[in-house]
Amino acid sequence: MSVTTPSSGLSAWILASRPKTLAAAFIPVCVGTALAYHDGQLNLYAAGIALLCAFLIQIGTNFANDYYDFVKGSDQQDRIGFERMTSSGRIAPATMLKATYLTMGLAFVVGLLLVLHAGWIVLVIGVLSLIFGVAYTGGPYPLGYNGLGDLFVFLFFGIIAVMTTYYIQALEWSTVTFWAALAVGALATNILVINNLRDSEQDRRSGKRTLGVLFGDTALKLEYLALTLLAFAIPPHYFVVESFGWPVLLPFLAAPLFVYLNIQVWTVADKRRLNKTLELTAAAMTLFGVLMAAGIVLQAG
Repeated sequence: MSVTTPSSGLSAWILASRPKTLAAAFIPVCVGTALAYHDGQLNLYAAGIALLCAFLIQIGTNFANDYYDFVKGSDQQDRIGFERMTSSGRIAPATMLKATYLTMGLAFVVGLLLVLHAGWIVLVIGVLSLIFGVAYTGGPYPLGYNGLGDLFVFLFFGIIAVMTTYYIQALEWSTVTFWAALAVGALATNILVINNLRDSEQDRRSGKRTLGVLFGDTALKLEYLALTLLAFAIPPHYFVVESFGWPVLLPFLAAPLFVYLNIQVWTVADKRRLNKTLELTAAAMTLFGVLMAAGIVLQAG
């Protein structure tokens, strides 16, 4: 676990923020806001603050992951994933840790605007999001090292993110938003599934007990398929059960991309190719989420 002389610059910090995974922050706010618009509760001020907080928490979580994976020795020289800034020596460990807490601290301060607007429950949700963002790879019982990473992503980047985005605009909870949150959480989790599938051998050697290490690669492939099917079960639910109009079915325009991705997951031989699959999975989440949000907004008119 060696590190060369740090030479951090803007490009290093951009890479450390992992911009290609930020769909997991953007799409929950996008879909939650579309549902608020559908119900005549749109509040662009609250939505904008929520989006900024979501980006800051996601980036802070990525910084924490970069730092703690290096400290715990799971980012090794033979990793086949994207370059990590701490383990590669481009950013000093102490600097990355400071950036983690600075970013999380900024998210807390910005989030106070939402607390003033929507009440104490937002403070509780925000603080928990910050704590678990760091605890994903840090602390005495890191979630990502003990098979709980998928559950964390599903809850905080799906259920909690979408439903809270709606709440801060409507100032009331809506069970209708829960179904959209399931779809968003499923697709956000699939980003992590590809990450774990790619890194399963290295994680096993370093003692990182992801679901891939605990249950094997086949289980991860089945999880990816199941989460994809869950996401695509939601638009028909809105159409048939919730009586939304036909535009809510727009996410099916993205179906060919998801079919391609699932075929790739099951047939890939060289796990280095999963780096591209991860990027496409994030892009697929963005496409699905934008189409879902657009469908909700269009049928509201």
